[in-house]
Amino acid sequence: MSTKLPNGLCSRRHFLEAGGFGLGMLGLATLLRQDGLLAAPMKPLLGNEIFDLLPKQPPRPAKAKAMISLFMMGGPSQMDLFDHKPMLTKWHGQKFPGDNLKYDNVAQASAKVLGSFWKFSRHGKCGLELSELLPQLGTVADDICLIRSMKSGVNNHLQAMLAMQTGRITSGNPTMGAWATYALGSETKDLPAYVVMGHPNGLPTFANQHWANGWLPSIYQGTFVRATAPHILNLDPPAALQGKPQERQMELLRAMNAEHAANHPGETDLQARIQSYELAGRMQLAAKEAFDISSEPKHVLELYGIGRKECDDYARRCLIARRLVERGVRYVQVLNQGQSWDSHGSIKSALPTLCAATDRPSAALVADLKQRGLLDSTIVHWGGEMGRMPVLQNDAGEAKWGRDHNTYGFSQWVAGGGFKGGLTYGETDEWGHHAVKDVVNHYDWHATMLDCFGFEHDKLTYKRNGTALALTNNQPARVVRELLA
Repeated sequence: MSTKLPNGLCSRRHFLEAGGFGLGMLGLATLLRQDGLLAAPMKPLLGNEIFDLLPKQPPRPAKAKAMISLFMMGGPSQMDLFDHKPMLTKWHGQKFPGDNLKYDNVAQASAKVLGSFWKFSRHGKCGLELSELLPQLGTVADDICLIRSMKSGVNNHLQAMLAMQTGRITSGNPTMGAWATYALGSETKDLPAYVVMGHPNGLPTFANQHWANGWLPSIYQGTFVRATAPHILNLDPPAALQGKPQERQMELLRAMNAEHAANHPGETDLQARIQSYELAGRMQLAAKEAFDISSEPKHVLELYGIGRKECDDYARRCLIARRLVERGVRYVQVLNQGQSWDSHGSIKSALPTLCAATDRPSAALVADLKQRGLLDSTIVHWGGEMGRMPVLQNDAGEAKWGRDHNTYGFSQWVAGGGFKGGLTYGETDEWGHHAVKDVVNHYDWHATMLDCFGFEHDKLTYKRNGTALALTNNQPARVVRELLA
């Protein structure tokens, strides 16, 4: 006969069973507490976490304090610039003997080997082998670390860019610059911690995904500034508000913002907006001075190539990058227009133009930081999201020849901030197609960069929905010690 009673009631037997179990658990808890075997109770939060850009110390001594990323969107051709492959010249025009070509643009694909149009020579005491398109980079050969074995393995621009900039191939994650400012804050109160400079003719492909904060608080998003004056729009107040009227207005605004923030604790977007307005007020003087290169001596302007038609624009942005780091900015990103290094066609004419625009300013940045004693504490990075293929694309005459995407073995260089100068690391196969020795995956690069900043890549985390997330999150990343001084 059932012991269950109607209306959700239970019998005396069930009550005693349940009650006995409960009393037993209470007794067990009492004994465990007496023996000190219970876990400590969860501590209540003392308040909402506040995110700011105050300077922070890493958990261990760091070589790098700042970083300048010269990001070459589109994918520079490694076998025409950094990775000399005589086999390409020997086999030029013949069918590629391998069977592992992976085309991104199948309609224009061919299997004909494309040799390089340019000669290579050695530079510096280290004997770094570089293309004749990069003569100025050769002057700082002993200061740079050339990595010839980069790999991400995703053969289209968006995913490859995301891999190099954010560590993942999906959108919505924080960029390296966002992580750097989250971890270290800024050394200046009067300038943004993370500055992004674009090309005067337009934004890079995928625009703000290059400097997004992702799911980190909004305060860590990069601040985009114009390549030409005025670099920051609407920075100056109207004439009627200048001086005392603006000061009184700012005092009132600060009081109202403080009251509003107190009534809405924990809203990071609100905190970021308030701090950005306060920063804008301080930037009215500081930003103008930082972006004004007229005070630089003539020999410095000449070093960067300012006044030279082929590189004036890029030279100005590289010099401003140095001035920003010098004033305490944590992370500076210099971007090109669109994906201009995407050499699907006309590589013979396009690549010399791109190199002429960037070679002198990039080398000058390294040399200038060094002579000012800033290179040891500043990472300079030069590279894109991918490289190019060993076979020709667009087989419609030499003037139209190009190279397709390749993320299985490409090159980038770094200097300063703890990296070993005069080093060439890693190898691709004899065709420049696949990295085959000392492979550096994108997540290895990120782990190594964070190590220079004084962080273990899997220990620098941000809690999101109860999960601790990292730049290298759940990837088999390693710090490439061989790259470090």
